[in-house]
Amino acid sequence: MLGRVETRSVSPVFVGRAEELTTLNDALARAAAGEPQALLVGGEAGVGKTRLVEEFAAAAAREGSVVALGGCVEIGADGLPFAPFSTALRALRRELPAELAAAAAGQEDELARLLPELGETGTGRHDEEGMARLFELTARLLERVAADRTVLVALEDLHWADASTRHLLAYLFRTLRTGRLVVLATYRSDDIHRRHPLRPLLAELDRMRTVHRIELGRFNRAEVARQIAGIHAAEPDPDRVDEIFRRSDGNAFFVEELAVACSEDCCTGLTDSLRDLLLVRVETLPESAQRVTRIVAEGGSTVEYRLLAAVAGLAEDDLIEALRAAVNANILLATPGDDEGYRFRHSLVREAVADDLLPGERSRLNRRYAEALEADPGLVPADQRVMRLASYWYHARDAAKALPAVLDASAAARRRHAYSEQLGLLERAMELWDVAPEEVKAALRPADHTEVYRAPDAADPATTPLRYLDLMAASAVAGRFCGERERALKITKRALRLLDEEDDPLLAAWFWIQRSRLVQAKGRDDGWKELGTAQELVRGLPPSEVHAEVLTNVATWCMLHEPGAEALAAAERAVQYARMVGAREIELNARVTRGVLVVDAGDIETGLAELYDVKEQSLADGHSHVAGRTYVNLPSELEAVGRSAEAVGILEEGTGFARKYGLLDTEAFVWGNLSDSLFSLGRWDEAAEAASNALRRGHSAKPRGAAALCLAHVALARGDAAEAARQLAAAHSSFGTHDPVPQQWLPLAFIGIGVAASEGRVLDARGALDRALDAGTPPGTQRFGWRLLLAAATAEADSRRLPVAREGREAALDRILGAAKRLTTGAPIWEAHDLWVRAELQWAAGITAPDVWSEVVTAFEGLERPYDLARVRHRLAEALLATGGDDERDRVTELLRLAHAVAEHLGARPLTDAVSLLAQRARIGLGPAPRQQRPHDPAHDLGLTSREREVLRLVSAGRTNRQIAEELFISPKTASVHVSNILGKLGVSGRGEAAAVAHRLGLFPTETLTT
Repeated sequence: MLGRVETRSVSPVFVGRAEELTTLNDALARAAAGEPQALLVGGEAGVGKTRLVEEFAAAAAREGSVVALGGCVEIGADGLPFAPFSTALRALRRELPAELAAAAAGQEDELARLLPELGETGTGRHDEEGMARLFELTARLLERVAADRTVLVALEDLHWADASTRHLLAYLFRTLRTGRLVVLATYRSDDIHRRHPLRPLLAELDRMRTVHRIELGRFNRAEVARQIAGIHAAEPDPDRVDEIFRRSDGNAFFVEELAVACSEDCCTGLTDSLRDLLLVRVETLPESAQRVTRIVAEGGSTVEYRLLAAVAGLAEDDLIEALRAAVNANILLATPGDDEGYRFRHSLVREAVADDLLPGERSRLNRRYAEALEADPGLVPADQRVMRLASYWYHARDAAKALPAVLDASAAARRRHAYSEQLGLLERAMELWDVAPEEVKAALRPADHTEVYRAPDAADPATTPLRYLDLMAASAVAGRFCGERERALKITKRALRLLDEEDDPLLAAWFWIQRSRLVQAKGRDDGWKELGTAQELVRGLPPSEVHAEVLTNVATWCMLHEPGAEALAAAERAVQYARMVGAREIELNARVTRGVLVVDAGDIETGLAELYDVKEQSLADGHSHVAGRTYVNLPSELEAVGRSAEAVGILEEGTGFARKYGLLDTEAFVWGNLSDSLFSLGRWDEAAEAASNALRRGHSAKPRGAAALCLAHVALARGDAAEAARQLAAAHSSFGTHDPVPQQWLPLAFIGIGVAASEGRVLDARGALDRALDAGTPPGTQRFGWRLLLAAATAEADSRRLPVAREGREAALDRILGAAKRLTTGAPIWEAHDLWVRAELQWAAGITAPDVWSEVVTAFEGLERPYDLARVRHRLAEALLATGGDDERDRVTELLRLAHAVAEHLGARPLTDAVSLLAQRARIGLGPAPRQQRPHDPAHDLGLTSREREVLRLVSAGRTNRQIAEELFISPKTASVHVSNILGKLGVSGRGEAAAVAHRLGLFPTETLTT
């Protein structure tokens, strides 16, 4: 092949760009310090973006950085999915093979979608999070590779990027937080017209403070003079500089072309036409070289030598001479690497040559490319073959060849989670469908190309022909997965119109399910109308997978929107139908819904047992989506019944699981639930951090809204009403108004009441309560309902002396009490809240009853709720001071000191202030109690917590784990964990030895050890 050739039209002198290089070098320095950097370099075609990147990359490499370059590949008008990232990762693998392998360990099957060299692509689940999973794993891979070294990833020609590449780049720019990494991308600013697909991404990136954008301008006259001097290695004539500067307008590439043209005495006959300028040196080549340039122009960004030889049909010596002429004229460049080939030195010249082709000439060249690639698939890299063949046949205008090739390419795009490209290819297939020969269509199979819908009565997949409706089904799902929901809705609408003329209720029901998901995702409606239509279509039909899926979706919708007996019945039917047809994943999914509804119906242990069982089975079967649901719903139900510590253990496990499998929304929901449970346990700093993680990890709006509510709760409890209000507004914005569900409107009202009450707006608090209760507190919403009623009752109690609150108070109290009577009290936490709400209502009505508050305190002393316990202790102290004598003063002092210690530890400023004010009025000091000589406590020396001491007392009394659980209102599993911890701390191997140690040390009075 060709050796190194002279490139005299490229100036050996790098001209100008000092400010831009400084910006880039500063970014590299920050990255080296551990702060990832995101940069965009824009400028018109030919202005010098590539040269700037080359200079920067060379300097970075000299300083020890690892440089990985990738360019967006154009084949005709088509971009290859993820092409620049695949190229960059391939470069990283060459430079750092061991490090990249270690960073990818355990996720090779997923990352192989971008870098096939890592192994076989996994057959994992396709869903809305499929692409996000791949993006998350890619971000983590880059962060790991860049943990101990500075890495520069430069992606060129973003204006040609496919949608999947654009989405991945945006994701990286949004989420990279660690690693010594620089991600830089270039694009042509003059190509970005109003409807260019890159335009929305640029607008989004402009709003990110972490993205630095550099716009390259044209050269001034002095810089043009320096560039010409570099090209000619001599000072140019001033008049010639003026002429070239005028005609090039400072564009670096045009300066080069004009400088060379003038040196070859072509300048005088050249018009000011851009096309003439770009083609002038091509037209001076020998005819064979011109022919080769035309072939290369239609082949794509780069054309492999062997493919070019097959298409050109020239003798090898003649081809090499033609290539040598084009390379010596600096029109083509040889590309190094395993797949050696040729590309135009500048894409502007390629575009000009391609635009100069005649229509028949273009289709003929594409046909020859396609035929050559079909005859020898090894002519191009394996990961590009299918896509390029589809593009060549499509542009050859041969429907018989193009349709199967385009469908093969769509299946390949789906395997790579490149759903945007899959959608475009499927739409191209639908365009070709009517003009393709019937025998070609008859040979196509759904199992090979679509996969999303399988008719229950279909014959052997190997003989079932592909239908146009199968293409529409696959297109609708691809549109949903890639976020092109409007296009997907239009496709489902057309499909249902076609199905009006066919007797296929199952396929129609399937399309209605898709529409339900799409309208919910678009924020248009709650999706019930579409689900109801699907349900009617399958009613009375024999069991099928579609039937089971419809019932599962109905049950899940009802669980969220209208929980209760009907929702539970729907979940039962979904489980039965899924089992009958052997739809294992659908069955497990329906069982998650059923387990949640059973817990909410009051059969707590049965429901939790089902959720635990589904979690283990889904993990064993590899159903990551269902397992992810259990990591969200199981601890949520544990939290709902007051078992927060048990919930935290599962949630901490769940964050790792969700991150491992790239389940971004699942991970965000897990972090949000973890925040709730940590708040309950009095670990507020950790709760706020977990909520922040949920905001950062959330892929869609709803988990971000839930996280904002968690942050609002912490802010409110700490007395920052302004921050609570800000987060409340963010939650409202995230949830929207199109799809209200109780688990959203009740917490929103709870925070709204708290904010209003903290600002003395008791009437606004009442209004928020009325709106929430008007919307309803369906069965199963006790967790949210009791908090809401407590906030409202407390607001009334705290404002009982305000004149503005007098009018309407009686009606408000009656409404709160009426709502409380309708809420379930089937768990200790709900029973405690029932007592608390009623005590607050009495307080609001002017009734001070210490005995009532003592009962509330006793109820909370057995729960894992330090903040709630501190609040009710404060109330009891206040009641005792209002009604008791001096004989209660010691008790009041102890109550206030305990409440104050917890409030200060949590940073609960409103409670701290309230306790301090009450103590000041009662002339009670809140410092440490006078030191008393206490007997030595061996349990403290052994490191036993108060809860472990209680468990050891019961173990010593001969209680089983189940008996311990019942007495302490914890689960048998939690009791078992406590017992294991105790055995370890005592250094014994069994319960009998533990009891003997407790007896020997005199930990418990003799009477407590009797059974």
